[in-house]
Amino acid sequence: MPRRSLRDYCWRREYSDSRKIGHLRDLRGDDILSVDNRLGRAQDASLAFVSPTDVPHWQQWLVFSPIARIVFFAALLIGIGALTRSGVAFLGWTGKAASPLQHAFAVLSLQLLPAVIAYLILVRLIEQRHVRELAIRRLPGSGSAGLFIGVLLFSIVVGVLWLLGVYHVTAINTQVDWLPQLLVAGIGAGIGEEIIARGVLFRIAEEGRGTWFALAVSALFFGAAHIFNPGATLWSSAAIAIEAGVMLGLLYHVTRSLWACSGLHAGWNIMQGTFYGIPVSGAAVDGWLVSHRTGPAWLSGGTFGAEASVVALTVCSLLSLTLWLVARRRRSLVPFRRGR
Repeated sequence: MPRRSLRDYCWRREYSDSRKIGHLRDLRGDDILSVDNRLGRAQDASLAFVSPTDVPHWQQWLVFSPIARIVFFAALLIGIGALTRSGVAFLGWTGKAASPLQHAFAVLSLQLLPAVIAYLILVRLIEQRHVRELAIRRLPGSGSAGLFIGVLLFSIVVGVLWLLGVYHVTAINTQVDWLPQLLVAGIGAGIGEEIIARGVLFRIAEEGRGTWFALAVSALFFGAAHIFNPGATLWSSAAIAIEAGVMLGLLYHVTRSLWACSGLHAGWNIMQGTFYGIPVSGAAVDGWLVSHRTGPAWLSGGTFGAEASVVALTVCSLLSLTLWLVARRRRSLVPFRRGR
């Protein structure tokens, strides 16, 4: 290349690069702000509800703020729970003469009716929106997927415990009364607990203060709620908070479906107690497989059950990590908000 052509080429290249750099410098502030605004709007769009800004200030705090909605739900839950308790007692489902199935229906009523009714009132009356996260049309798909994951997840836990020589099957109980356990540990706990922990605490906390804050609050609550269970320890509550609280919170964040969370929760509990014969969060149950566990409590889970095992903690944490990577790739994680 001739010397002049080389000099012209270098000058044109330098001029072009300087224009690009100058253009980036000119647009850097506005572009970053625009991207941040678009990202913030996308994150808000994924939320089920965002507190309105076009209402009086007192209404924002006393009606639509996260703490106001949580308190409103809690009051409804207590009131409807008292009415439900009176109702099942009137029907005789809690008396000594009641059958195991009647006892199961009594517990199921106390688990489901207060939570479902209170949640529907909260969403329809206060938030004034459709209950998309509990839409019946999403039950077959999201619920079935969650159920499959729960079944697979706990089966992996038991498989690892068996390979380590911790889980032992001694017999098969073909006469097991599985229906009461299915109603209480599966449907009741799966739906009722998920509405409270993920539908109310996680969802509302995320809308107000961001995803990480919501995960911390809902997971701590979920772990603390199991502290008074039979065989519970600080370690078992911490394990429940991490393996279940964080995992189910992230599952709701990624799917925005309470059916997915309820299905996973139900599948986990049913396989744990009704099939594998392992205590469910400390509650001893008769399973299809008559089993026992040996080894140190940190590995076997002790009397609380396999949920207090480091194996369950590890397996569930791997799923939590996968869900976090999905949320990070989508850029859907809501950052911490101070004054919202």
